[in-house]
Formats: sequence, structure tokens, C-alpha cells
Amino acid sequence: MPILIVSGAIANKLGNGGATWTRLNWVLGFRKLGFETYFVEQIAPENCADALGNRTTFERSANLAYFDKVMKEFDLTRTAALIESKTLHGRGLTFPELLDLADAADLLVNISGHLTLEPLLSKIKRKAYVDLDPGFTQFWHADPTIDFQLHAHDFYFTVGENIGTKHCTIPTGDICWRPVHQPVVLDQWPTVKSESLARFTTVASWRGPFGPVQCRNKAFGLKVHEFRKFIELPAYLEQNFEMALQVHPADHKDLKALQHNGWRVVDPALTVANPSAFRRYIQNSDAEFSVAQGIYVETNSGWFSDRTVRYLASGKPALVQNTGFSRNLPVGEGLVSFSTLPEAIVGANRLAADYDHHCRAARTLAEKIFDSDKVLGKMVDEVEI
Repeated sequence: MPILIVSGAIANKLGNGGATWTRLNWVLGFRKLGFETYFVEQIAPENCADALGNRTTFERSANLAYFDKVMKEFDLTRTAALIESKTLHGRGLTFPELLDLADAADLLVNISGHLTLEPLLSKIKRKAYVDLDPGFTQFWHADPTIDFQLHAHDFYFTVGENIGTKHCTIPTGDICWRPVHQPVVLDQWPTVKSESLARFTTVASWRGPFGPVQCRNKAFGLKVHEFRKFIELPAYLEQNFEMALQVHPADHKDLKALQHNGWRVVDPALTVANPSAFRRYIQNSDAEFSVAQGIYVETNSGWFSDRTVRYLASGKPALVQNTGFSRNLPVGEGLVSFSTLPEAIVGANRLAADYDHHCRAARTLAEKIFDSDKVLGKMVDEVEI
């Protein structure tokens, strides 16, 4: 049986249930396919914090407690490791055990290039980089003034499915990027029926984890810049609009503007801070409305959110800003795209007018396109293991 190592950030994204699901669907998906699958994460000592955000030791950190809880919940404890990158000590598999595992592994699936420990990387036969931030990754790689390196991998996959085509302006440099869908383990995300379309929701970070990207005197914007274009949307529709929104106190004017325009804003720390809470929030919603990072839109990247995939799998239609994904995905039933405020209004009314049909179409779309068996099975075929 082939041995796979998946690496990504879970403990490093403490309190972010959505980010945890992003990584879990790869781990659980490969395991469901029958592979001997391990999860390995590294954490820098300066990233270890207590429940209040104060720096602490690895052993006392809330990061470690969160990691332990998630691994136990999904029966991954015996096949996982969290390594403190300075001392190489940690939880789960020991570093000597990881060295043996690296020798035996057939493939590393390195989500966002998270694993950088050279003693492990150098032993693994084949390595696949998975890019979740199209545009950011490639522009940083192309800029010699930025301290960002894509460590040597054998395969490069990206959720920016238009990258490398004439339709997308993101540079590829010396890398051949392969498109990949965001996978969902459907057994973990069953359909939950809603009676009517009364409430659109989403989970978002107002500014995201990265700053704007500058390239050839052009600055590519963030999600905040896109949301401002659609801030008046609730005034035109009967449905309620809600966001579990991470927003910095310095952006209090934007928060007030959202609330003034009819948006209900809830605290993600109270609503989506772990995988169970995140799943519950999605499945208690009626549909999703969301915009994308400006860089995904402006480059026509084809990026499609793994969060939106969870809505679809739950039988919740999605009304989301087009990043060029309409070139690769069927839109109009279950999934409706928009680029302008009038298009968003029309799209919301379209979903409400035949809600049950769009709910069924959403689940069908998840089954046909994003099922982890299909997505990861295709990836395995491409890397020939």
C-alpha cells in the first residue's frame, strides 16, 4: 500500500475551523482511498501561544491542545505529528520515526509548502506542492526582492485553475502548474435540508492573511476591496445576510458600514472556531453569498473556495463572485456567479425562486466535481503512484 504524507497548517491556524477542514479533507480523502496516510505539521516556537494569544512554550500552548483535540476527533492521533521546528520535539510521531517515515513515503502532499524541514524533505522520494493562494504564490515566487521560495518539488498543483492559460495574467515562471479542485469528503458533509432561502451566510476575514501584491506598478487588492463594492446588496433583497467575520478593531468604520447596510456580523471565535462548529454553521445556513480576494478576481485566476465546496456538499446553493471559475465549473444551478451588484441581485432572486431545485443541484455538483475520491484519485493518477 503506498504511503502518503500530507503536511499543512492546523495548529498554526488556531481557532480557524474552516482552515482545519481545508487540510482535513486531503488527509481524510487519501485515507478513504485506501492509502496509508500521515499528517505532519511543524510549528515555530514564536507561533506558540496560550488561549489569550500570549507567547508560551510548545507544551503549554493552545496550539498543541487544539492539535490534540482535532487529531483525536478524526482518529488521526496514531498517524500524526506536530513538530516544534527548533528543537524537533513534539507530539505524536517522534522525529526519528518521521525520518523513517520519510524514507518509506511514496509522496508528500505539501499544502502551501508548509513542510520545510530539510532532513525530512531530502528523504521523501516525490513531493507535490499544493497552492491554495493563487496569485500570491506565483507573484512572490517571481519577485527576487521577496524572501519567498518554492522548495524543490516534483509536481505543482494549484486551485487557480486558469493559471498557465491565456485567460489568466498570473506569471508561471519556470513552473508547470497543474489545476486541482478543492476536495470534500462527502461522508463528512451530508446534506442538511433548509425549508426556504431566508439567510445567506459566509465565513470571512476582512483583509485576509496577506497584504496587497505589487507587480509592474499594479497593486492587486484584497477581499475588503471587493466586499465594499457589494455592501448595499441587502437593501435590494428580502433575505438576511450574515458573516462570521474576522475584522480588526482598526476597521471599525467598515464594520459600522456593513451593519448600517443590513449585514449581521457575528464573531468567528464564537461560531466557527473548530471543525464541528464550522460544519454546524455552514449546515444551519440556507445558502452562501461571498466575494473573493481582489487578486483572484483581477487576474481571472479561476480560484474557487473550499468553503463554498462545503456549502455545496451540504446542499446549500452558493452565490459567489466570479474569479474566472465559470470557465471550468458549470454555473447557473446550485452555483450562481456574479461580477456586478445587479448580477448579484438577479442571482439571489434566481436561487430564491426555485430554492429546492438549487439545493439538490448544489449537492449534485459536489458529488460530480468535488468528491475527494474523484479529485484525489485524479491527482494520484497524475503523479503515478
